[in-house]
Amino acid sequence: MTDPEFTVLVVDDDFRVRSVHVGFVEAVPGFRVIGQAGSAAEALQQARDLRPDLVLMDVYLPDGDGLEVVRRLLADPDPATGPGSGAAPAVIVISAANDLATVRRAVQLGALHYLVKPFGFAELAERLTAYRHAQERIAALGDAATQDDVNRLFDLLRPTSAPPPEEGRRLAPTLQAVLDAVAAQPADVSAQEIASTIGISRTTAQRALTQLEQSGFVRLELRYGSTGRPEHRYAARRR
Repeated sequence: MTDPEFTVLVVDDDFRVRSVHVGFVEAVPGFRVIGQAGSAAEALQQARDLRPDLVLMDVYLPDGDGLEVVRRLLADPDPATGPGSGAAPAVIVISAANDLATVRRAVQLGALHYLVKPFGFAELAERLTAYRHAQERIAALGDAATQDDVNRLFDLLRPTSAPPPEEGRRLAPTLQAVLDAVAAQPADVSAQEIASTIGISRTTAQRALTQLEQSGFVRLELRYGSTGRPEHRYAARRR
């Protein structure tokens, strides 16, 4: 049985920022970006056509308010057929707006989380991972839930920041091997390079690097080429 994969629509008016967020999402195991939008109209159309599980929604869009898009998505997933006709996506608001009125409105509309730009990979990864754990728990519950089940679900949706790396902290063997391989390199490296160095699959190397980045042992750097998505590169944090 394969692990579930959650699909994501990334909405941001700046294509460079959008590309960074796409790279962040796809570095988290279990998530795949299926669409990108730079405007409110594009966001509504792609949400209707692609039916993502999760939307990363910017607030400031060139043709409208991102929170109005959130309201429409959560109240009416498919405007063509009427309210309640389809499953609404979960929404994480990502915005430079940090005024309480905007934050309050996002909460009232039902946004799952709110991230103030600029934010790092670890902050988004924590929230995506919390969402995945909650969805997996919901799938395991069946048709009914006790109060304890509900409490656990809401607890799962609260991301817990990883503790800072400590001297002498013991890591699982694969994580330690990946960390040692990264630390031994004079420059940043990719998941494929680490996989080839220590003889593991690229998927395993990527998963380990993601965990190490979330835990503060390595840092993620995005290298941009002339076209396409940025390449994910990793370097050890020197202490």
